Amino acid sequence: MTSVPSILERARQLVEPEVETAVNSLCPELLHPVRYHFGWEEIDGSPSSAKSGKGLRPALAILSAESVGAPAQTGALGGAAVELIHNFSLIHDDIIDGDTERRHRTTVWKAFSVDDAVISGDALHTLAFQILLEQSSPEKVAAASRLAKATTLMLAGQAADMAFNDQRVVTFEDCVSMEAGKTGALLGCAASIGAVLSGAEHNQITALDEYGQKLGIAFQAVDDILGIWGNPEITGKPAGNDLRERKKSMPVAFTLSSKSSESEELEAMYKASRDLSEPEIKKAMQLIEEAGGRERTQEEAQTQLNGALEALHSAELHQRPLEELKEIAVFVKERDH
Repeated sequence: MTSVPSILERARQLVEPEVETAVNSLCPELLHPVRYHFGWEEIDGSPSSAKSGKGLRPALAILSAESVGAPAQTGALGGAAVELIHNFSLIHDDIIDGDTERRHRTTVWKAFSVDDAVISGDALHTLAFQILLEQSSPEKVAAASRLAKATTLMLAGQAADMAFNDQRVVTFEDCVSMEAGKTGALLGCAASIGAVLSGAEHNQITALDEYGQKLGIAFQAVDDILGIWGNPEITGKPAGNDLRERKKSMPVAFTLSSKSSESEELEAMYKASRDLSEPEIKKAMQLIEEAGGRERTQEEAQTQLNGALEALHSAELHQRPLEELKEIAVFVKERDH
């Protein structure tokens, strides 16, 4: 297991207070479910110290500012705005997917109601732009515009992902394109928003955005591998969970479109109108491995990471934050949850 970069905790300490201040401005009816989602409260309203995610996006926002010579605090507001958008998407994704657990806790829609979850997500979406534009400046307007565009691309990616359920053929390339929007766009924004708020040069902002976008696709490729072969004790989800839910992730899409005996057998499983048994799940894992789906997804993760690192070297960036951005890339590739 690769070690967690120290920047994740440093960024959390800078960004979480900004997020909490924004959240605490909500009306009481919204405040409780949102604070519960972030792990600050239990369902009964008592204090909680539950984990609130990896903190990858806040770290990218902080390093984005530092990499162009600005203080870390310059990126904190942008990191908070991106984190609010990210969590809006998580709350709504849980409704769409029918997921009842996130970060080892009951999801908002299940703990409260679908209505509460919808409006809580809406509130976080609005707050993200509110905190950027309350005390407006050209840099903050530019940051808000970048975040809005990234959010639109993220939603387009989510729509494409949902459409996969009704598509008979989903190729590996379809998955990569979908994840470029669903995951890559917001990570690209996170990795560049600190530079935007710092008034950085265009080529620096572009390089950081490209790094984040490619990092996002790599992140999802690793996620797709963990969704099938991850250790349940670490991921918190049973092995083969993505297969159980019949997700058309990268390894699955590669296998289904391979026109092999493995693809025919896996397609028959995916078409079954009943829940897959545990032996069938294990068989599906084997079929994907034999067809090369796992290996191809690992290759894609590495290709995207190589592209991310190349992007960093296309502009002049300060050395220490540059090294930390590289460290995050290694963490994304080698993480186990």
